[in-house]
Amino acid sequence: MIFNGKVIKYGDNVDTDVIIPARYLNTIDKKELASHCMEDLDKTFIKRVQVGDIMVAGYNFGCGSSREHAPIAIKESGISLVIAKSFARIFYRNSINIGLAIVECAEAVDKIEEGDEIEADLDNGVIYNRTKGESYQTQPFPAFIQNIIVNGGLIASIQKGEIK
Repeated sequence: MIFNGKVIKYGDNVDTDVIIPARYLNTIDKKELASHCMEDLDKTFIKRVQVGDIMVAGYNFGCGSSREHAPIAIKESGISLVIAKSFARIFYRNSINIGLAIVECAEAVDKIEEGDEIEADLDNGVIYNRTKGESYQTQPFPAFIQNIIVNGGLIASIQKGEIK
């Protein structure tokens, strides 16, 4: 699994209420959710995010409520991968469940800057910062998580008979 994109970076404790504000939770339309992603934290996000971009954040990303709307909004906005120092556990699980690739790597977060071009090889656990010519080690994705991501989420993997 290789991801390539430009970095959009945030700090610590980005909670699900700023990822997708509660006032938009009356819809299940993924594109509608994506159109409001991060708007209470970063009004420019939705205008500048491009398909394949990589979100980088500090500690405790996705804290707050356990709603799946937050990772759905991120994924549908075009973000292909989220790299953080740490994730709230329920956000981590919800992200995998809906097929959003996420990985923890504190060194990468400390050194990567907004706008850097990143290549992340999660088969081998290497994040390469093309802008700075640096690489950072992280844990490779286990095969079963790779399958869930490739299939578009846990439900899709079950429907394909890849998880029993």
